[in-house]
Amino acid sequence: MTKRKVMEQKFNIIGIMSGTSLDGIDISYCTYNQENNKNWGFNLIKAKTYKHTTYIHSKLSEATELNTISLIQLDKELGIYIANLINQFIEEFNINRKDINAIASHGHTIYHAPKEMYTLQIGCGTTISIHTQLPVINDFRSKDVALGGQGAPLVPIGDQLLFKNQADGFLNIGGISNISLQENNETIAFDICPGNLPSNYLMKTISKEYDENGNEASKGKLNSLLLEKLNSIEFYKKTPPKSLGIEWLNENFFPIINNTNDSLQNKLFTINEHIAIQISEIVNKYNIKKLLITGGGAYNTFLVDHIKIHSNAEIIIPDSSIIEFKEAIIFGLLGALYLAKEINCLSSVTGATRNSCGGVLHLPN
Repeated sequence: MTKRKVMEQKFNIIGIMSGTSLDGIDISYCTYNQENNKNWGFNLIKAKTYKHTTYIHSKLSEATELNTISLIQLDKELGIYIANLINQFIEEFNINRKDINAIASHGHTIYHAPKEMYTLQIGCGTTISIHTQLPVINDFRSKDVALGGQGAPLVPIGDQLLFKNQADGFLNIGGISNISLQENNETIAFDICPGNLPSNYLMKTISKEYDENGNEASKGKLNSLLLEKLNSIEFYKKTPPKSLGIEWLNENFFPIINNTNDSLQNKLFTINEHIAIQISEIVNKYNIKKLLITGGGAYNTFLVDHIKIHSNAEIIIPDSSIIEFKEAIIFGLLGALYLAKEINCLSSVTGATRNSCGGVLHLPN
């Protein structure tokens, strides 16, 4: 009896994630492998978060207000900044450049308006490629938007390919809270509500970046009127696919907070309660049994406890490396799928006319 030949694809990818919460740049280095054109697996070799410099944090915070020339300049500037961090990462962890197949960079989202057929993530791919002398894949959203999709979320395909044995629902609480799950043997995913952004927004008023463990929120009390206003926001009535961006919060969420006269702690308590309610309604609606929570919000014990109160699911908080780097790991996977010429964006998630393999390749030579 002859042995069947095992066909394996293997890629070493540096994944880059810059989130809307402006925490910093997440960098992961993983090996992704696929056997017999079926299951994908990964091995996280190294990962690190580099906090933004004060200058970059300030520039990204005001990016939506920049004129065209200034935004183009910031695109190139951020590309150099990311490239320098990648070079530092490679040197710090003694990674052999010859082993790296590509860098997969999400970029930093400035505008996301799929209805108007555009989305913009800055951090110039060509600039990163030239300054690292490595191939770079970026701009993962534009093809899907051109196909009539939301261009988001992109992480669900990674949830299903890499983490499906751990849970049946995958919640990421970053700047925005989004979820992916299976319905009728098809992957669906969408943004549920804000995540860390509102709390971070309020904490800046007392010169802090975030509410560690939800400590300030735990000191507050519920503002029923504020909760009612937040829960009545029109977005929550929409059916998936749907997605959120910072511009939506600026127009629809922050004005409600700003026009509410109450203490910081009471506002934080109420916002966390609102987020827990919105998340739990979705978890219960889709009858999710096990919910894997990642992103910075997984460390907000106050919020997680309230999700436990309102939802019926078993809550799973994974290892800190997965909490902090899951998105970077999955964007690395998107790069591997691009190189393998496989689908990396699901129309069942985004609402596009078809599945696609998104991304743009930049070569250093």
